Amino acid sequence: MTKTAERRPVTKAAAHPVPVPPPVRDLRRRRLIDQVRAYGFLLGGLLCFALFSWYPAIRAVVIAFQKYTPGSEPEWVGTANFTRVWHDPEFSAAWRNTLTFTLLALLIGFAVPFVLALVLNELRHAKAFFRVVVYLPVMIPPVVSALLWKWFYDPGAGLANEALRFLHLPTSNWSNGADTALVSLVIVATWANMGGTVLIYLAALQSIPGELYEAAELDGANLLQRVRHVTVPQTRFVILMLMLLQIIATMQVFTEPFVITGGGPENATVTVLYLIYKCAFLYNDFGGACALSVMLLLLLGAFSAVYLRLTRSEGDA
Repeated sequence: MTKTAERRPVTKAAAHPVPVPPPVRDLRRRRLIDQVRAYGFLLGGLLCFALFSWYPAIRAVVIAFQKYTPGSEPEWVGTANFTRVWHDPEFSAAWRNTLTFTLLALLIGFAVPFVLALVLNELRHAKAFFRVVVYLPVMIPPVVSALLWKWFYDPGAGLANEALRFLHLPTSNWSNGADTALVSLVIVATWANMGGTVLIYLAALQSIPGELYEAAELDGANLLQRVRHVTVPQTRFVILMLMLLQIIATMQVFTEPFVITGGGPENATVTVLYLIYKCAFLYNDFGGACALSVMLLLLLGAFSAVYLRLTRSEGDA
C-alpha cells in the first residue's frame, strides 16, 4: 500500500508593509527647520563679518567722499579727497615702493618656498623636525619678528654685520640705507610668511602620483626635467592661487615698514598702507586715508578679476 502524503494548507507569506511616504507638507516643514538651523549656526559668523568687515568697508567708502574729523559733523566734498591725495608728494613714492616691494617679493619670496617644499618632499629622515623648523617663524607675532630683524639689521652691533665682519666681507647699512632698505624688508617678509606656503606646496607635492615620476625616469628625464614636466604642471593650480594671494598680501605690506624703518630713509619704504596710516593718525586726514583705501581696493579688485579671468582661460584651453 502506498501512503498518501498529507496535504497541508498552503498559506501565503505575509507581505511586508509598504512604507508610506510622509506628506509633502511634513517634508517642507523638515526642510525649513533644517535651513533655519543651518542659518542659525551661520548667524554668529555673519554678524562678525558684518560688524568687523563689511560695515567698516562701506563706512570707509562713504568717508572717502567726506571731510571727516572725529567729533565733528562730516561734510560732503565729492572727489576732493581723491584729488588731494593724488597730488600728495608721498603718493607716487608710496605706490612706487609698494609695486617694487611686490615685484621683489615675487622674485625672491615666491621661488624660495617652492624650492624648500621640493627639498622637504625628498627627505627620508627627520621630516617632522624640519617642517616645524620651517613653520616656526609663522608662529612668531609679526611685530616681534620685525623687532628681531630690526636688531639683526643694526648697522653697528647687528648680527648681520657681525657675520660679515667675521667673514672679512664689507658691511651694509641694510634697513638704514635708501638703496638696501626695501630689499631688507622683502627678506623679512619672506622669512616670516613662507612657512605656511611651504606646507601648502608640500601637501600638493605629496598628492602627485609616483607613477608619473617613474615614467619620467624611464624616459631618461633628469631632476630639472621632472620638476618642469611633472611637478609644475601637477601643482599649477596651487601655484597660481598662491601667487595671487601673495600679490594681494604684499600690496598691503605695513608691519615691516612701520616697525623696522618707519617709512625711511628718505621715504624709501613708505608703502600705500603706511601712507594710509600716516594720513589717518598723523595728519588727522581720515577722508584722504579712506580715499587711498578705496584706490587700493579698486586696484586689487580689478587685478584679481583680470588674473582669474586669464588663468581660467589658460586652464580651459
